[in-house]
Amino acid sequence: MSERAVAVVLAAGEGTRMKSAVPKVLHKVAGRSMLGHVLDAAAQAGIGRAAVVVGPDRADVEAEARTAAPGAAVFVQAERLGTAHAVLAAREAFGGDDVVVLYGDTPLLSPPTLRRLTDALAEGAAVVVLGFEPAEPTGYGRLIVEGGELVRIVEEKDASPAERSIRLCNGGLMALAGAHARALLEAIGNANAKGEFYLTDAVEIARGRGLTAVAETVAEEEVMGVNDRLQLAAAEAVLQRRLRERAMREGATLVAPETVFLSHDTRIGRDVLIEPWCWFGPGVTVADGAVVHGFSHLEGAHVGPAASVGPYGRLRPGTRLGRKAKVGNFVEVKAADVEEGAKINHLTYIGDARVGANANIGAGTITCNYDGFFKQHTDIGADAFVGSNSALVAPVKIGDGANIGAGSVITKDVEPGALAVARGRQVEIAGWARTFRARRAAEKAGKAKD
Repeated sequence: MSERAVAVVLAAGEGTRMKSAVPKVLHKVAGRSMLGHVLDAAAQAGIGRAAVVVGPDRADVEAEARTAAPGAAVFVQAERLGTAHAVLAAREAFGGDDVVVLYGDTPLLSPPTLRRLTDALAEGAAVVVLGFEPAEPTGYGRLIVEGGELVRIVEEKDASPAERSIRLCNGGLMALAGAHARALLEAIGNANAKGEFYLTDAVEIARGRGLTAVAETVAEEEVMGVNDRLQLAAAEAVLQRRLRERAMREGATLVAPETVFLSHDTRIGRDVLIEPWCWFGPGVTVADGAVVHGFSHLEGAHVGPAASVGPYGRLRPGTRLGRKAKVGNFVEVKAADVEEGAKINHLTYIGDARVGANANIGAGTITCNYDGFFKQHTDIGADAFVGSNSALVAPVKIGDGANIGAGSVITKDVEPGALAVARGRQVEIAGWARTFRARRAAEKAGKAKD
């Protein structure tokens, strides 16, 4: 664990290549901002505190940082003078603790990797740098390792042919021991004549002071930075693969995994079956033995044990399905409790409601929950039967075991066990249709002669 470390997350870049009014680090991967992913990884790694460095006038990034990590300190980098300068903007947060420097646009970093950084500091290194071996190293700085120690980082444009043949590249992320962090960072400012202060200089400065620097190697995807929409899509693909694999390893069946899209916080139980082309937004839990049929869309919902959704089902935020409840094809449910064994099989909208245990809701039924100003509640009792094509005008209560005749518009409460029918009386006029068709056909023929 790393309670005596502070994660300094650099989130000041604008990301103009995103072609967006939204700051780069606020773009989402698997339903969470990239900044949120980085802060969560730090927290899961046991890093005790977080400091986020933002650009000027970036209240939106600051708000996201405080939401993702409520205890985070936020600092402003007024001028963009390099990575070391950005880290020093948060110098007040150091407090003598180890410093782990992260970037707000690297959403695929894992907690175990961060623990490797802090473990290396605990073993005596003053500087630890994350390296990776890409399939194509062109364009990356190289990590020069001699005798097991990192001696320097050289940019490709400054590298010799021999150095360019090295495949270990700089991943950008770095950790500095608390006893030396501030002094090393401030020395970068003193040593650089360009007016820009780069974190990579910390390695040679540390070596010059007789301190140890080391490199830790990770998979390329972990240090993948996102600078444009293409890279954002690539990061999404990696994280979706991880989420699908986790769900299947934990006992769920995904019939066509590549067609199922999950959120960072999707929780799927054992023996769950998910058919192709389903989308899970944030805040979804699917309990053991449930089935989510194809082309369903779930967000902010709980699907109970052995419950069933879809195909083409939509569960909106606030939906809770009880054990063995069923929401069928082309059914939308929002902010409603559908209790054990209740069935809503087809072509129905249930919003702001309770559907009691073992109730049956017929096709085409809607809860009329919105009067143009406020949402109202519909309460449908246990074992109630609502006939097809009925409208329940909220606020209204259907008692336990009540029966609503098909085609009814219910505006008043219905007593338990009662039958309620609210529709026009059927009237039949014998021969009317035959006479009508004959008359209209004659009229049409007369117009044709004219």
